[in-house]
Amino acid sequence: MNWQPIYAVLIFTSTLVTYLCALKIDAIQIKRWKKTYLTLSLLINLGILFLFKYYNFFNESIFGLLNEWGLRMTLPNFDLLLPVGISFYTFQAIGYTIDVYRGDIKSEKHFGIYALFVSFFPQLVAGPIERAVNLLPQFKETKIFNYNQAAEGIRLIIWGYFMKIVVADRLAIYVNSVYGGPEYHSSITLLTGTVFFAFQIYCDFAGYSNIAIGCAKIMGFDLMTNFKRPYFAQSCAEFWSRWHISLSTWFKDYLYIPLGGNRVGTVKNYRNLLITFLVSGLWHGANWTFVIWGGLNGAYQILFKMLNISPKKKKVETNIGLIYIGNVLLTFILISFTWIFFRANSFKDAITVIKRMAIAPGDLFIGDKSSFVYSIFAVCLLLIKDAFDEFYPDKKMFFTSEYRSVRYLSYTIIITTILLLGVFDGGQFIYFQF
Repeated sequence: MNWQPIYAVLIFTSTLVTYLCALKIDAIQIKRWKKTYLTLSLLINLGILFLFKYYNFFNESIFGLLNEWGLRMTLPNFDLLLPVGISFYTFQAIGYTIDVYRGDIKSEKHFGIYALFVSFFPQLVAGPIERAVNLLPQFKETKIFNYNQAAEGIRLIIWGYFMKIVVADRLAIYVNSVYGGPEYHSSITLLTGTVFFAFQIYCDFAGYSNIAIGCAKIMGFDLMTNFKRPYFAQSCAEFWSRWHISLSTWFKDYLYIPLGGNRVGTVKNYRNLLITFLVSGLWHGANWTFVIWGGLNGAYQILFKMLNISPKKKKVETNIGLIYIGNVLLTFILISFTWIFFRANSFKDAITVIKRMAIAPGDLFIGDKSSFVYSIFAVCLLLIKDAFDEFYPDKKMFFTSEYRSVRYLSYTIIITTILLLGVFDGGQFIYFQF
Protein backbone atom coordinates (compact mmCIF):
# COMPACT_ATOMS: atom_id res chain seq x y z
CA MET A 1 0.00 0.00 0.00
CA ASN A 2 2.95 2.32 0.69
CA TRP A 3 4.09 1.75 -2.91
CA GLN A 4 0.73 1.79 -4.72
CA PRO A 5 -2.36 1.97 -2.43
CA ILE A 6 -4.89 0.85 -5.05
CA TYR A 7 -3.02 -2.43 -5.57
CA ALA A 8 -4.02 -3.54 -2.08
CA VAL A 9 -7.47 -4.11 -3.63
CA LEU A 10 -5.97 -6.94 -5.71
CA ILE A 11 -4.72 -9.04 -2.81
CA PHE A 12 -7.96 -8.33 -0.92
CA THR A 13 -10.00 -9.46 -3.95
CA SER A 14 -7.96 -12.63 -4.31
CA THR A 15 -8.35 -13.34 -0.59
CA LEU A 16 -12.11 -12.67 -0.52
CA VAL A 17 -12.90 -14.64 -3.69
CA THR A 18 -10.96 -17.75 -2.65
CA TYR A 19 -12.35 -17.54 0.90
CA LEU A 20 -15.99 -17.36 -0.26
CA CYS A 21 -15.59 -19.95 -3.02
CA ALA A 22 -13.96 -22.40 -0.61
CA LEU A 23 -16.84 -21.96 1.85
CA LYS A 24 -19.33 -22.72 -0.93
CA ILE A 25 -17.34 -25.73 -2.15
CA ASP A 26 -17.32 -27.12 1.39
CA ALA A 27 -21.00 -26.41 2.05
CA ILE A 28 -22.63 -27.96 -1.02
CA GLN A 29 -22.69 -31.63 -1.99
CA ILE A 30 -23.40 -31.43 -5.72
CA LYS A 31 -20.11 -31.95 -7.54
CA ARG A 32 -21.17 -29.86 -10.51
CA TRP A 33 -21.65 -26.81 -8.27
CA LYS A 34 -18.39 -27.47 -6.45
CA LYS A 35 -16.63 -27.39 -9.81
CA THR A 36 -18.48 -24.20 -10.73
CA TYR A 37 -17.19 -22.36 -7.67
CA LEU A 38 -13.68 -23.74 -8.21
CA THR A 39 -13.78 -22.54 -11.82
CA LEU A 40 -15.03 -19.11 -10.70
CA SER A 41 -12.16 -18.81 -8.23
CA LEU A 42 -9.59 -19.83 -10.86
CA LEU A 43 -10.99 -17.50 -13.52
CA ILE A 44 -10.99 -14.44 -11.28
CA ASN A 45 -7.54 -15.04 -9.80
CA LEU A 46 -5.84 -16.09 -13.00
CA GLY A 47 -7.70 -13.31 -14.85
CA ILE A 48 -6.19 -10.68 -12.55
CA LEU A 49 -2.75 -12.27 -12.93
CA PHE A 50 -3.12 -12.39 -16.72
CA LEU A 51 -4.20 -8.73 -16.96
CA PHE A 52 -1.34 -7.33 -14.91
CA LYS A 53 1.43 -9.72 -15.94
CA TYR A 54 0.67 -11.24 -19.33
CA TYR A 55 -1.82 -9.14 -21.29
CA ASN A 56 0.77 -6.91 -22.98
CA PHE A 57 3.03 -9.89 -23.73
CA PHE A 58 0.30 -11.91 -25.46
CA ASN A 59 -1.07 -8.80 -27.15
CA GLU A 60 2.30 -7.96 -28.71
CA SER A 61 3.10 -11.61 -29.56
CA ILE A 62 -0.22 -12.50 -31.19
CA PHE A 63 -0.75 -9.29 -33.14
CA GLY A 64 2.92 -9.14 -34.06
CA LEU A 65 2.53 -12.59 -35.63
CA LEU A 66 -0.64 -11.53 -37.43
CA ASN A 67 1.13 -8.47 -38.79
CA GLU A 68 3.86 -10.72 -40.17
CA TRP A 69 1.14 -12.51 -42.13
CA GLY A 70 -0.24 -9.21 -43.44
CA LEU A 71 -3.22 -9.10 -41.07
CA ARG A 72 -2.92 -5.71 -39.44
CA MET A 73 -4.85 -5.73 -36.17
CA THR A 74 -4.02 -3.96 -32.94
CA LEU A 75 -5.24 -3.70 -29.39
CA PRO A 76 -3.84 -1.07 -27.01
CA ASN A 77 -1.34 -2.11 -24.36
CA PHE A 78 -2.07 -1.25 -20.74
CA ASP A 79 0.49 0.80 -18.83
CA LEU A 80 0.28 -1.28 -15.65
CA LEU A 81 2.95 -1.84 -13.02
CA LEU A 82 3.34 -5.43 -11.87
CA PRO A 83 2.04 -5.66 -8.27
CA VAL A 84 4.61 -6.93 -5.79
CA GLY A 85 4.21 -10.62 -4.96
CA ILE A 86 1.14 -11.19 -7.17
CA SER A 87 2.36 -14.51 -8.61
CA PHE A 88 3.18 -15.88 -5.17
CA TYR A 89 0.02 -14.98 -3.27
CA THR A 90 -2.20 -15.85 -6.25
CA PHE A 91 -0.76 -19.37 -6.43
CA GLN A 92 -1.01 -19.78 -2.67
CA ALA A 93 -4.68 -18.77 -2.68
CA ILE A 94 -5.48 -20.95 -5.72
CA GLY A 95 -3.76 -23.93 -4.09
CA TYR A 96 -5.97 -23.51 -1.03
CA THR A 97 -9.16 -23.52 -3.13
CA ILE A 98 -8.08 -26.65 -5.01
CA ASP A 99 -7.21 -28.41 -1.74
CA VAL A 100 -10.70 -27.67 -0.40
CA TYR A 101 -12.27 -28.90 -3.65
CA ARG A 102 -10.29 -32.14 -3.47
CA GLY A 103 -11.29 -32.63 0.17
CA ASP A 104 -7.68 -32.50 1.37
CA ILE A 105 -8.60 -29.79 3.91
CA LYS A 106 -11.72 -28.14 5.29
CA SER A 107 -12.43 -24.52 4.38
CA GLU A 108 -11.28 -21.93 6.90
CA LYS A 109 -14.32 -20.24 8.49
CA HIS A 110 -12.44 -17.38 10.15
CA PHE A 111 -11.80 -14.74 7.50
CA GLY A 112 -9.03 -13.05 9.50
CA ILE A 113 -7.06 -16.27 9.87
CA TYR A 114 -7.45 -17.07 6.17
CA ALA A 115 -6.44 -13.51 5.20
CA LEU A 116 -3.33 -13.94 7.35
CA PHE A 117 -2.54 -17.16 5.44
CA VAL A 118 -2.61 -15.30 2.11
CA SER A 119 -0.70 -12.24 3.32
CA PHE A 120 1.70 -13.70 5.92
CA PHE A 121 4.48 -11.11 5.69
CA PRO A 122 7.71 -13.18 5.79
CA GLN A 123 6.86 -15.08 2.60
CA LEU A 124 4.32 -12.79 0.96
CA VAL A 125 6.43 -11.21 -1.77
CA ALA A 126 8.69 -14.08 -2.86
CA GLY A 127 7.62 -17.32 -1.18
CA PRO A 128 8.01 -20.06 -0.19
CA ILE A 129 4.53 -20.72 -1.62
CA GLU A 130 2.99 -22.30 1.46
CA ARG A 131 0.29 -24.95 1.65
CA ALA A 132 -2.82 -24.40 3.69
CA VAL A 133 -2.51 -27.81 5.33
CA ASN A 134 0.83 -26.75 6.83
CA LEU A 135 0.36 -23.07 7.66
CA LEU A 136 -3.34 -22.56 8.56
CA PRO A 137 -3.29 -24.83 11.65
CA GLN A 138 -0.24 -22.96 12.98
CA PHE A 139 -2.23 -19.71 13.15
CA LYS A 140 -4.60 -21.34 15.65
CA GLU A 141 -1.89 -22.47 18.04
CA THR A 142 -0.83 -20.50 21.09
CA LYS A 143 2.69 -19.29 20.43
CA ILE A 144 5.15 -19.18 23.33
CA PHE A 145 8.66 -17.86 22.80
CA ASN A 146 11.10 -20.72 22.26
CA TYR A 147 14.79 -19.87 22.60
CA ASN A 148 16.06 -22.76 20.47
CA GLN A 149 13.58 -22.05 17.70
CA ALA A 150 14.42 -18.34 17.73
CA ALA A 151 18.16 -19.10 17.68
CA GLU A 152 17.64 -21.37 14.67
CA GLY A 153 15.67 -18.61 12.97
CA ILE A 154 18.44 -16.07 13.57
CA ARG A 155 21.03 -18.50 12.17
CA LEU A 156 18.93 -18.89 9.02
CA ILE A 157 18.63 -15.11 8.69
CA ILE A 158 22.39 -14.57 9.11
CA TRP A 159 23.19 -17.21 6.50
CA GLY A 160 20.50 -15.73 4.25
CA TYR A 161 22.17 -12.32 4.51
CA PHE A 162 25.52 -13.89 3.63
CA MET A 163 24.05 -15.60 0.55
CA LYS A 164 22.30 -12.43 -0.61
CA ILE A 165 24.65 -9.59 0.31
CA VAL A 166 28.07 -11.24 0.08
CA VAL A 167 27.55 -13.82 -2.68
CA ALA A 168 24.60 -12.78 -4.88
CA ASP A 169 25.06 -9.00 -4.83
CA ARG A 170 28.84 -9.29 -5.21
CA LEU A 171 28.48 -11.63 -8.19
CA ALA A 172 25.82 -9.33 -9.68
CA ILE A 173 28.44 -6.61 -10.26
CA TYR A 174 30.36 -8.86 -12.65
CA VAL A 175 27.31 -10.56 -14.19
CA ASN A 176 25.57 -7.27 -14.95
CA SER A 177 28.71 -5.95 -16.63
CA VAL A 178 29.08 -9.06 -18.82
CA TYR A 179 25.43 -9.56 -19.75
CA GLY A 180 24.94 -5.83 -20.25
CA GLY A 181 27.01 -6.08 -23.45
CA PRO A 182 27.68 -9.72 -24.41
CA GLU A 183 28.80 -8.74 -27.90
CA TYR A 184 31.94 -7.14 -26.42
CA HIS A 185 33.13 -10.13 -24.37
CA SER A 186 35.19 -13.24 -25.04
CA SER A 187 34.19 -16.89 -24.64
CA ILE A 188 35.96 -17.31 -21.31
CA THR A 189 34.37 -14.13 -19.96
CA LEU A 190 30.87 -15.20 -20.99
CA LEU A 191 31.41 -18.65 -19.50
CA THR A 192 32.60 -17.09 -16.26
CA GLY A 193 29.67 -14.67 -16.21
CA THR A 194 27.20 -17.53 -16.76
CA VAL A 195 28.71 -19.64 -13.97
CA PHE A 196 28.66 -16.58 -11.71
CA PHE A 197 24.99 -16.03 -12.54
CA ALA A 198 24.19 -19.65 -11.64
CA PHE A 199 25.43 -18.94 -8.13
CA GLN A 200 23.95 -15.43 -8.08
CA ILE A 201 20.38 -16.59 -8.79
CA TYR A 202 20.75 -19.45 -6.30
CA CYS A 203 22.06 -17.25 -3.48
CA ASP A 204 19.66 -14.39 -4.26
CA PHE A 205 16.59 -16.57 -4.00
CA ALA A 206 17.74 -19.16 -1.45
CA GLY A 207 19.07 -16.28 0.65
CA TYR A 208 15.66 -14.63 0.62
CA SER A 209 13.99 -17.95 1.45
CA ASN A 210 16.29 -18.45 4.43
CA ILE A 211 15.52 -14.95 5.71
CA ALA A 212 11.76 -15.53 5.29
CA ILE A 213 11.85 -18.95 6.95
CA GLY A 214 14.04 -17.55 9.74
CA CYS A 215 11.71 -14.60 10.42
CA ALA A 216 8.75 -16.96 10.67
CA LYS A 217 10.65 -19.37 12.90
CA ILE A 218 11.52 -16.63 15.42
CA MET A 219 7.77 -16.08 15.84
CA GLY A 220 7.12 -19.80 16.17
CA PHE A 221 5.98 -20.64 12.62
CA ASP A 222 7.52 -23.35 10.45
CA LEU A 223 7.61 -22.69 6.70
CA MET A 224 8.59 -25.34 4.17
CA THR A 225 12.19 -25.72 3.03
CA ASN A 226 12.63 -24.09 -0.39
CA PHE A 227 16.18 -25.11 -1.39
CA LYS A 228 18.32 -28.19 -0.67
CA ARG A 229 21.76 -27.54 -2.15
CA PRO A 230 20.59 -27.88 -5.78
CA TYR A 231 24.05 -27.76 -7.36
CA PHE A 232 24.89 -31.11 -5.74
CA ALA A 233 22.13 -32.76 -7.79
CA GLN A 234 23.17 -35.64 -10.05
CA SER A 235 20.47 -35.16 -12.66
CA CYS A 236 18.14 -32.44 -13.87
CA ALA A 237 15.19 -34.26 -12.30
CA GLU A 238 16.98 -34.27 -8.95
CA PHE A 239 17.90 -30.61 -9.42
CA TRP A 240 14.20 -29.71 -9.58
CA SER A 241 13.52 -31.70 -6.41
CA ARG A 242 16.03 -29.39 -4.69
CA TRP A 243 15.38 -26.00 -6.39
CA HIS A 244 12.47 -23.68 -5.49
CA ILE A 245 10.78 -26.70 -3.94
CA SER A 246 7.57 -24.86 -3.05
CA LEU A 247 6.96 -23.88 -6.69
CA SER A 248 8.15 -27.21 -8.15
CA THR A 249 5.80 -29.18 -5.90
CA TRP A 250 2.99 -26.69 -6.58
CA PHE A 251 3.21 -27.32 -10.33
CA LYS A 252 3.54 -31.05 -9.72
CA ASP A 253 0.43 -31.25 -7.51
CA TYR A 254 -1.81 -28.75 -9.31
CA LEU A 255 -0.77 -29.08 -12.96
CA TYR A 256 1.43 -32.10 -13.74
CA ILE A 257 -0.61 -34.71 -11.83
CA PRO A 258 -4.03 -33.37 -12.99
CA LEU A 259 -2.74 -33.60 -16.59
CA GLY A 260 -2.10 -37.28 -15.94
CA GLY A 261 1.44 -37.14 -14.56
CA ASN A 262 3.29 -40.37 -15.22
CA ARG A 263 0.14 -42.49 -14.98
CA VAL A 264 -0.40 -42.16 -18.73
CA GLY A 265 1.43 -43.40 -21.80
CA THR A 266 4.99 -42.41 -22.52
CA VAL A 267 4.17 -39.76 -25.13
CA LYS A 268 1.50 -38.15 -22.93
CA ASN A 269 3.88 -38.21 -19.97
CA TYR A 270 6.46 -36.33 -22.04
CA ARG A 271 3.74 -33.89 -23.07
CA ASN A 272 2.77 -33.33 -19.43
CA LEU A 273 6.38 -32.66 -18.46
CA LEU A 274 6.86 -30.17 -21.29
CA ILE A 275 3.61 -28.33 -20.55
CA THR A 276 4.47 -28.09 -16.85
CA PHE A 277 7.91 -26.61 -17.49
CA LEU A 278 6.67 -24.23 -20.20
CA VAL A 279 4.03 -22.89 -17.81
CA SER A 280 6.70 -22.65 -15.10
CA GLY A 281 8.83 -20.58 -17.46
CA LEU A 282 5.90 -18.31 -18.27
CA TRP A 283 5.17 -17.95 -14.55
CA HIS A 284 8.63 -16.45 -14.10
CA GLY A 285 8.04 -13.68 -16.61
CA ALA A 286 6.15 -12.46 -19.65
CA ASN A 287 9.04 -12.89 -22.05
CA TRP A 288 10.00 -15.53 -24.61
CA THR A 289 13.37 -16.00 -22.89
CA PHE A 290 11.59 -17.44 -19.84
CA VAL A 291 9.43 -19.68 -22.02
CA ILE A 292 12.55 -21.04 -23.73
CA TRP A 293 14.20 -21.51 -20.33
CA GLY A 294 11.21 -23.55 -19.17
CA GLY A 295 11.11 -25.50 -22.44
CA LEU A 296 14.80 -26.43 -22.15
CA ASN A 297 14.30 -27.70 -18.61
CA GLY A 298 11.29 -29.69 -19.79
CA ALA A 299 13.34 -31.14 -22.64
CA TYR A 300 16.03 -32.19 -20.16
CA GLN A 301 13.43 -34.09 -18.10
CA ILE A 302 12.22 -35.90 -21.22
CA LEU A 303 15.78 -36.68 -22.37
CA PHE A 304 16.77 -38.06 -18.96
CA LYS A 305 13.63 -40.24 -18.95
CA MET A 306 14.35 -41.49 -22.45
CA LEU A 307 17.89 -42.40 -21.38
CA ASN A 308 16.48 -43.96 -18.19
CA ILE A 309 18.60 -41.70 -15.97
CA SER A 310 16.99 -41.39 -12.56
CA PRO A 311 18.42 -39.66 -9.48
CA LYS A 312 17.27 -42.60 -7.36
CA LYS A 313 19.05 -45.14 -9.53
CA LYS A 314 22.19 -43.04 -9.82
CA LYS A 315 22.25 -41.89 -6.21
CA VAL A 316 25.64 -42.26 -4.57
CA GLU A 317 25.30 -41.39 -0.93
CA THR A 318 28.44 -39.81 0.52
CA ASN A 319 30.86 -41.65 -1.75
CA ILE A 320 32.42 -38.88 -3.82
CA GLY A 321 33.70 -40.92 -6.74
CA LEU A 322 34.27 -40.08 -10.39
CA ILE A 323 30.71 -41.07 -11.36
CA TYR A 324 29.25 -38.80 -8.71
CA ILE A 325 31.47 -35.86 -9.69
CA GLY A 326 30.72 -36.44 -13.37
CA ASN A 327 26.96 -36.50 -12.78
CA VAL A 328 27.07 -33.32 -10.69
CA LEU A 329 29.24 -31.46 -13.21
CA LEU A 330 27.11 -32.55 -16.18
CA THR A 331 23.93 -31.45 -14.39
CA PHE A 332 25.50 -28.11 -13.47
CA ILE A 333 26.57 -27.51 -17.09
CA LEU A 334 23.11 -28.35 -18.45
CA ILE A 335 21.34 -26.16 -15.90
CA SER A 336 23.83 -23.30 -16.38
CA PHE A 337 23.11 -23.35 -20.11
CA THR A 338 19.42 -22.70 -19.40
CA TRP A 339 20.36 -19.79 -17.13
CA ILE A 340 21.65 -17.96 -20.22
CA PHE A 341 18.05 -17.47 -21.39
CA PHE A 342 16.90 -16.65 -17.86
CA ARG A 343 19.47 -13.88 -17.45
CA ALA A 344 19.77 -12.46 -20.99
CA ASN A 345 17.98 -9.17 -21.56
CA SER A 346 16.47 -10.50 -24.80
CA PHE A 347 16.39 -13.58 -27.02
CA LYS A 348 18.88 -11.86 -29.32
CA ASP A 349 21.31 -11.34 -26.43
CA ALA A 350 20.96 -15.00 -25.39
CA ILE A 351 21.88 -16.17 -28.90
CA THR A 352 24.81 -13.72 -28.92
CA VAL A 353 26.09 -15.19 -25.63
CA ILE A 354 25.85 -18.76 -26.96
CA LYS A 355 27.54 -17.92 -30.28
CA ARG A 356 30.38 -15.97 -28.69
CA MET A 357 30.94 -18.72 -26.13
CA ALA A 358 31.85 -20.95 -29.05
CA ILE A 359 33.78 -18.61 -31.34
CA ALA A 360 35.12 -15.59 -29.45
CA PRO A 361 38.71 -16.05 -28.24
CA GLY A 362 40.17 -13.47 -25.96
CA ASP A 363 41.32 -12.68 -22.44
CA LEU A 364 39.22 -13.00 -19.33
CA PHE A 365 37.56 -9.74 -18.33
CA ILE A 366 38.23 -9.15 -14.64
CA GLY A 367 36.74 -5.73 -13.99
CA ASP A 368 37.43 -4.62 -10.44
CA LYS A 369 40.10 -7.10 -9.31
CA SER A 370 39.25 -7.00 -5.61
CA SER A 371 35.54 -7.51 -6.28
CA PHE A 372 36.36 -10.45 -8.60
CA VAL A 373 38.52 -12.10 -5.93
CA TYR A 374 35.91 -11.48 -3.24
CA SER A 375 33.31 -13.13 -5.49
CA ILE A 376 35.36 -16.30 -5.85
CA PHE A 377 36.14 -16.34 -2.12
CA ALA A 378 32.43 -15.99 -1.28
CA VAL A 379 31.44 -18.82 -3.65
CA CYS A 380 34.11 -21.06 -2.08
CA LEU A 381 32.73 -20.38 1.42
CA LEU A 382 29.23 -21.16 0.15
CA LEU A 383 30.34 -24.47 -1.41
CA ILE A 384 32.22 -25.50 1.74
CA LYS A 385 29.12 -24.90 3.88
CA ASP A 386 26.82 -26.66 1.39
CA ALA A 387 29.25 -29.58 1.08
CA PHE A 388 29.31 -30.15 4.84
CA ASP A 389 25.50 -29.96 4.95
CA GLU A 390 25.23 -32.36 2.01
CA PHE A 391 27.69 -35.05 3.10
CA TYR A 392 27.56 -34.71 6.91
CA PRO A 393 23.96 -33.69 7.63
CA ASP A 394 23.90 -35.28 11.08
CA LYS A 395 27.13 -33.74 12.33
CA LYS A 396 26.77 -30.52 14.28
CA MET A 397 29.36 -28.06 13.04
CA PHE A 398 29.86 -24.33 12.74
CA PHE A 399 26.58 -22.59 13.71
CA THR A 400 25.14 -25.71 15.34
CA SER A 401 28.25 -27.01 17.08
CA GLU A 402 27.76 -28.32 20.60
CA TYR A 403 30.69 -26.14 21.66
CA ARG A 404 29.67 -22.57 22.41
CA SER A 405 33.11 -21.22 21.48
CA VAL A 406 32.84 -22.77 17.99
CA ARG A 407 29.34 -21.38 17.49
CA TYR A 408 30.32 -17.88 18.57
CA LEU A 409 33.47 -17.97 16.43
CA SER A 410 31.36 -19.04 13.43
CA TYR A 411 28.88 -16.20 14.07
CA THR A 412 31.74 -13.71 14.37
CA ILE A 413 33.40 -14.86 11.14
CA ILE A 414 30.24 -14.82 9.06
CA ILE A 415 28.96 -11.48 10.41
CA THR A 416 32.40 -9.91 9.90
CA THR A 417 32.46 -11.29 6.35
CA ILE A 418 29.03 -9.77 5.69
CA LEU A 419 30.13 -6.36 7.00
CA LEU A 420 33.47 -6.36 5.16
CA LEU A 421 32.56 -7.98 1.84
CA GLY A 422 28.84 -7.31 1.59
CA VAL A 423 27.39 -5.03 -1.08
CA PHE A 424 25.09 -2.50 0.59
CA ASP A 425 23.65 -0.58 -2.33
CA GLY A 426 19.99 -1.49 -1.90
CA GLY A 427 20.03 -4.19 -4.60
CA GLN A 428 16.65 -5.77 -5.29
CA PHE A 429 15.87 -9.42 -4.79
CA ILE A 430 15.60 -10.91 -8.28
CA TYR A 431 12.44 -12.88 -7.50
CA PHE A 432 10.52 -9.76 -6.45
CA GLN A 433 9.87 -9.18 -10.17
CA PHE A 434 8.01 -12.47 -10.48
